[in-house]
Amino acid sequence: MTSTTALHTPPAPIVACTISRNVQNFDLLIEDMEALLGEGWGDLGFGEALAFLNQSGARALEFVALAIDSQDEQNLGLLAEVIAAAKDRGIKVVLIAEDVTPSALHQLLRRGADEFVPYPLPEGELSVAIDRMRSATRAVSGPTVDRRSNDGVKLSGDGDGVLIAVQGLAGGCGATTFAVNLAWELANIGKERAPRVCLLDFGFQFGSVATYLDLPRRESVMELLGSVEAMDGDSFGQALVTFQDKLQVLTSPSDVVPLDLLGPDEIKALLDVAREHFDYVVVDMPGTLVQWTETVLLESQVYFALLELDMRSAQNALRMKRALQAEDLPFDKLRFALSRAPKFTDLQGKSRARRMAESLGIRLDVHLSDGGKPVAMSGDHGIPLAEQAPKNPLRKDIAKLAAELHAIGETDAEAA
Repeated sequence: MTSTTALHTPPAPIVACTISRNVQNFDLLIEDMEALLGEGWGDLGFGEALAFLNQSGARALEFVALAIDSQDEQNLGLLAEVIAAAKDRGIKVVLIAEDVTPSALHQLLRRGADEFVPYPLPEGELSVAIDRMRSATRAVSGPTVDRRSNDGVKLSGDGDGVLIAVQGLAGGCGATTFAVNLAWELANIGKERAPRVCLLDFGFQFGSVATYLDLPRRESVMELLGSVEAMDGDSFGQALVTFQDKLQVLTSPSDVVPLDLLGPDEIKALLDVAREHFDYVVVDMPGTLVQWTETVLLESQVYFALLELDMRSAQNALRMKRALQAEDLPFDKLRFALSRAPKFTDLQGKSRARRMAESLGIRLDVHLSDGGKPVAMSGDHGIPLAEQAPKNPLRKDIAKLAAELHAIGETDAEAA
């Protein structure tokens, strides 16, 4: 009697499917799917997935987990079709990827994948990704869902922030150090109402803002960069990490990605949403000119170009000047900052700096002192100079500059 009853027990409804070349290559995925869904999931190959997703019965699926590795990159066209078919049916897609290049991930995320989880699966990460997809679905038809603080930053858009870009004209001139500490000083101005400050690391390949602040590089950054066209304040906030409850940071991705991963339109969208939610947005630019450098230059209120008192900096400054003037771009917008500037008593050094500026036809608007070894120690420890060495001469220069910028911003706001 018992066995007969068991035979007639209806099977658990299938609410999800894995789609892969061979699911046995993803044993951790199998374990997580069984733990989360029991018997309520199935498995499909790439070819049969398309046929199944085009059937009416596929509408019962809540999501599919598309599991791929490096061997599947030669079938990106087919994978994109699978994602498109799922999205046409209103089915969420979580991308499980092992040893896949950033460019391939970018293509698949742009085609509509909702979540990305690296393989081997971090403990509990698939469950978190599924919860995020379910929350997003509920948000469409129901009240907004409060997100956990460790999943990102809750933002409120009611402003038009000041955009400050920082670019080094020679390697090792301290551009990232300057950007990080300037953002931190701005975030700590004013005891009654400190400005809301966001620091964006646009060094998508070797950006080190996360290192200088000892912050984790979150997978959600790659998800954001792969789907900027669908970005809103919530998704942007989910990619941010908070430093000491005062500074919000968009780190560079955990993997090296092409500098042309984003185009001018996507960069402008990122800048627009950041400025909408913050009073100051500081951008740490890559050390090279890219197709969207013009976008940042045109959108910024202040564009700092850091150089040192040496021949390589002088040559690069001249190249920068020629490049911008050849494209009829506002070269005069650049504010040149001399890193490791000569001390007040170094008359010979100050004379050299003056001659270099005259020969290049530029103004050295900002002089930044040589902070010495404490600057390197601050970066290695992941602590701003204001916390590590508050009396350091470089820290004092940056704090003074931040106060000047804030004063100008408040004056302009009052005039408006």
